[in-house]
Amino acid sequence: MKIGIDVSQMAYEGTGVANLLSKLVENLLEIDKENEYILFFSSLRKKVKSSKVKVQGYNSKLKIKEYRLPPALLDIFWNKLHIFPIENFIGDVDIFITSDWTEPPTKKAKKATILYDLTVYKYPRETDRTIVETQKRKLKWVKKESDIVFCISEATKRDAMEILGIEEKRLKVIYPGI
Repeated sequence: MKIGIDVSQMAYEGTGVANLLSKLVENLLEIDKENEYILFFSSLRKKVKSSKVKVQGYNSKLKIKEYRLPPALLDIFWNKLHIFPIENFIGDVDIFITSDWTEPPTKKAKKATILYDLTVYKYPRETDRTIVETQKRKLKWVKKESDIVFCISEATKRDAMEILGIEEKRLKVIYPGI
């Protein structure tokens, strides 16, 4: 099986999202010797810096597809217009896992996303307006298209049901471990 993962948020080293993604990829590569992984990374100014991912990059089961596209452009393409399926960038995959910022359409791949919190709905005044708008656009597509939503806590799962109206059968709690 081919599994694609958006690891673009790893550009923001030291953040909770970057740490979670880095450890997720590191552990998947360590325990899963069967599936092929294709990591999508896009940042205008930053590069993939996770040494574990770089070292594992020589493994034939892992490919890193790195692009120099600004997050704001991907927000327009994927969250606003919802064009250019992820397969146009990384090739065919069976599953594509999104993370924090954008929600690309897929041609055939099943979709999963990692949901950290719903701060943009619960505390919009305490959050930068651009972040609120971008996250709400992304979450609209998550609600419509994600086959499964991984929530990092029971509280996030409850919020996903109450605020976004996502049915419980599509929500799965996976606690972040670092």
